[in-house]
Amino acid sequence: MLPEKKIQLLSMVDILEPLSEEEIAELIERIPSTHLEKGQIFYTPEDRNEALFMLKNGRVRIYKVAPDGWEFTLAVMEAGTMFGEMALTAQRLRESYAEAMESTDVCILKNEDLERLVRENPEVGLRMIRVLSERLRLCETRLEDIGTKDVPARLASLVLQLAESEGIMTREGPMIPTRYTQRQLATMIGSSRESVTRAFAKLRKAGAVELRHRHVYVKDIEALERAIK
Repeated sequence: MLPEKKIQLLSMVDILEPLSEEEIAELIERIPSTHLEKGQIFYTPEDRNEALFMLKNGRVRIYKVAPDGWEFTLAVMEAGTMFGEMALTAQRLRESYAEAMESTDVCILKNEDLERLVRENPEVGLRMIRVLSERLRLCETRLEDIGTKDVPARLASLVLQLAESEGIMTREGPMIPTRYTQRQLATMIGSSRESVTRAFAKLRKAGAVELRHRHVYVKDIEALERAIK
């Protein structure tokens, strides 16, 4: 990858936006970059090293596996954000797996690299606090949904979150560009693929969503919001 392209991609990482091109170029010299292929697992429960991953492009799924083999997706990380196992940021990947969902490039910061970055650029620390606070809010919402709502309501809430975070506006309304399988969606709301299939049928009947070529289209946001209540 050309140096200019590396700088451009890294400058789009949320916590690094306050940095100049010169500062990002210097950071690139200090931290390694790794390319991952689709389906590659690059973090497992056996890993114990503290590291913060900055996602330059691609997408990563963070998930846990129950003793019976059932998977629960904790988060899907989009390009331009960070995640990892690091006491300094209260980030935790313990007992989790990290899997590239598509061709992905990540930079890896060690604890000392992050400490130096925050000391030299306090705005980076403030950005990190905002990112982690928003991530905590979304996590609390998902946990509340799983504990108190039925599967159609959980699915409706997830669809709204995905439409907000990655949705593309079309003539027919917001469309989620990622082709999530129903199994993947099930792992994100603590359900089974069969239950998600039935939940989609219920949401389609209510006129809230439509499925075409594994893309989810939000047809009626108000109907989707009513399904959550």
